[in-house]
Amino acid sequence: MGRLFWKFFLCILLAQFAATVGIGSAIWLKNRNQQTSPLVNLDTSPPAEMAINAAAATLEFGGVKALQRMLENMDRHRVYAVDEQEHELLGRIVNPKTLQETRVRLKEDGKRRVVRQVTGDDGKRYMLFLPSGERLRGMDDDNRPLLAGLGGGAQMAMKAASVLQGGDGRDRFEDRGNRPPPGFGGAGDANRPAGAPGPTGPTGTIPALDGAQAGDGRSRSPMPGDGQPGFGGPGPGMQGDMGGERLWGPRFQPLGPWVPIAAAILASLLFSVLLAWYFSRPIRALRQAFDAAANGDLSPRFANENGGKSGNELNDLGRDFDRMTARLRSLMDGQTRLLHDVSHELRSPLARLQAAIGLAHQQPEKLSASMERIERESVRMDKLVGELLTLARLEAGAIKASQEEISMADLLDQIADDARYEAASQQRSVVQDGEADVQVMGQPDLLGRAIENVVRNAIKHSPDGGEVQLQVRALADTRQLVIRVLDRGPGVSPADLDTIFQPFFRSSNASTEGHGLGLAIAQHVIQAHGGSIKASNRAGGGLCVEMVLPVKK
Repeated sequence: MGRLFWKFFLCILLAQFAATVGIGSAIWLKNRNQQTSPLVNLDTSPPAEMAINAAAATLEFGGVKALQRMLENMDRHRVYAVDEQEHELLGRIVNPKTLQETRVRLKEDGKRRVVRQVTGDDGKRYMLFLPSGERLRGMDDDNRPLLAGLGGGAQMAMKAASVLQGGDGRDRFEDRGNRPPPGFGGAGDANRPAGAPGPTGPTGTIPALDGAQAGDGRSRSPMPGDGQPGFGGPGPGMQGDMGGERLWGPRFQPLGPWVPIAAAILASLLFSVLLAWYFSRPIRALRQAFDAAANGDLSPRFANENGGKSGNELNDLGRDFDRMTARLRSLMDGQTRLLHDVSHELRSPLARLQAAIGLAHQQPEKLSASMERIERESVRMDKLVGELLTLARLEAGAIKASQEEISMADLLDQIADDARYEAASQQRSVVQDGEADVQVMGQPDLLGRAIENVVRNAIKHSPDGGEVQLQVRALADTRQLVIRVLDRGPGVSPADLDTIFQPFFRSSNASTEGHGLGLAIAQHVIQAHGGSIKASNRAGGGLCVEMVLPVKK
């Protein structure tokens, strides 16, 4: 793993950590503002909720007296019943903060109700709640006789409380779905004689309490064993001890606050590693490619990334690197080929010079002919070196076309006159067709040399008695000047049309002498003037070289 990987990793991890802290802090502040007065004086546990529901059922169906007897006979008086005048039913003193919290809880519309308000038979509304810090101890079998004389509703409520607790004060739960607990009837009551209906009736439901008969249209509150929330016993997986039967199962424990924090940290680490690896891998590959290129290996390395499809910017950078190395390979190959061709071209005149010098030493009487040969070869070498220097400067961009107005009519007339004089000595002719009274911005000497190279190349490859045509046409709509040079020579093969403008190109059909630099120089000059040049074979034989130059506006 390189340094870039760890930089990406730490930056991404810190960003995720900062985002987590920011979002968590915002949520915490929001919840803190919503809970400006934390409720700490009330017992909100599930057993407390069940005890309050039992007291509410007793008050609703048994009345105030039944609730009072129920609270008096409990092992410890936890449930408080406070009327609208803030008087507790048993005369106990209630903390004012606790009363304030009960009113706040009473207004909350939550799934769990730890404060109930029930209207008694005396017309008063009682708030039922459990102060925190007290324990609800269940009633064992020794306490059950104390319930004698209580109304049926009170007995049902106390049985509900006994279902929730064991005699040792521990909460007891049973995963029996809607089955009623022992003493409530049904198949689970081992103390009831066979065939005798229990308190829940033959159908397993709790009958109407305290005068509320089934089918008389009077409603009742849900009772233990009905399968209602808070009365159907503990949820799945809890253990219970009911009717002598002890059930075991997994106990649900809420996750601590550090568990989601640890999970978030692990997820952040995982994603940070993946993202850091994703970003650093192509950069590492690009670095290896640069090292290979520095050692001379310019082979493509990113051409097959993503199957040639456009990916991200890093993949595009890799493909740009491949294009750069391909261009470097082309330039290096061209340079190698150029050096080879130059050495080959210089070897021939140097060999002839050495032969002429040797002949002059061996045959002094032929000194004059040898000197003429030496002079001719030296001129050819000077011309070759000059053309090589010109081509090298054009390729390097050292020669730029100056912004001068060139009268193409005068320039083409001068080129045609010089070409006619040279062609006449070789029994060939040059015909000029069309006029071009337009101006082109550029360098007259450089542009004239380029066009002259094309015309002289056509004269050189034309047969004896052949005709070279110099056609000129100005296109007013596109503001371009088109110059065509046509000959009736052997032409070139279609495969060589794209390479005819390369330095030292020699066509397989060519039988004349030359260095093969004229068309290469012409191409660079025309392109330097903002134009284009191309070659094509003529119908019936011959070659057509077309040059297009922009005309001054």
